[in-house]
Amino acid sequence: MSQALGVSARTLRFYEDKGLIEPCRIGTTRVYTRRDVARMQLILRGKRLGFSLRDIEEFLDLYDADPQHVEQMRALAERCRQRIDDLQQQQDAIAQTLAELEKIEAQALERIAS
Repeated sequence: MSQALGVSARTLRFYEDKGLIEPCRIGTTRVYTRRDVARMQLILRGKRLGFSLRDIEEFLDLYDADPQHVEQMRALAERCRQRIDDLQQQQDAIAQTLAELEKIEAQALERIAS
């Protein structure tokens, strides 16, 4: 599974220790079900999008608790909006910093030239 998902075995054990996946065991070998693979894909996507482990755990718990997935979708939409707002604030701050740095660079180059 680690190769299929592009993660290390240590990463899989980490999420297992956190209770987010629960592979079966045959001796010391872990056997991952389709459910485990799907959960890992959701976990990795959530991490890539910047969600916390707590957020991801909540999404997974809601998924298991609500067969229609209405509450999960509601929580997901709310968290997505929060993440979008946070990223837009970061984008604005980066744009402002870049503009300021470009201004300082231009002033420095102007002083060097004169």
